[in-house]
Amino acid sequence: MASASQLSSLFLSFLLFISPALSTNSEGNALHALRSRFKDPTNVLQSWDPTLVNPCTWFHVTCDSNNHVIRLDLGNSNISGSLGPELGQLQHLQYLELYRNDIGGKIPKELGNLKSLVSMDLYDNRFEGQIPKSLAKLKSLRFLRMNNNKLTGSIPRELTTLSNLKVFDVSNNDLCGTIPVDGPFGSFPMESFENNKLNGPELKGLAPYDFGC
Repeated sequence: MASASQLSSLFLSFLLFISPALSTNSEGNALHALRSRFKDPTNVLQSWDPTLVNPCTWFHVTCDSNNHVIRLDLGNSNISGSLGPELGQLQHLQYLELYRNDIGGKIPKELGNLKSLVSMDLYDNRFEGQIPKSLAKLKSLRFLRMNNNKLTGSIPRELTTLSNLKVFDVSNNDLCGTIPVDGPFGSFPMESFENNKLNGPELKGLAPYDFGC
């Protein structure tokens, strides 16, 4: 008869064996939940079959060698609908490309959970509401483009802590207040902020950053 330590070792080995499948299956569930929020008249998401073990064979989805989803490429795909909190479950996602669609509603605060994210392209959609402060948790983020939407409110000052941010574009929205000047924001061109209700660069000590909102 196997000893208690042997049984414990076998059980641990079993958990290690199934854990990748469990994690990728949760990612598949998250993506399938996202699909249910979308209207897809040209069947771009037809391959997104929830009965498969993981989503790594789906079109527009890229995985790493451990079957974790690292890219979601749905730019210019003629989809509409909205995003939901389930996107925050894609813990290994590095590229979120949803540009040039007809996606509306608010940007979920749960996107701040995507700690591995390098690029988020949401431009040319119909997103509304405020930019989530939670995006300041994305310390690996280098590209954040949300231009040509219907975003309102001020630019969260928390985003100035994103030291790796190289490109930031919120032009052609309905943002108000002033433009941050700290951190990487000191190097972004004014074109990144044009066609909003912004009152120019922040003048510290002279007016609150949300002046005019």
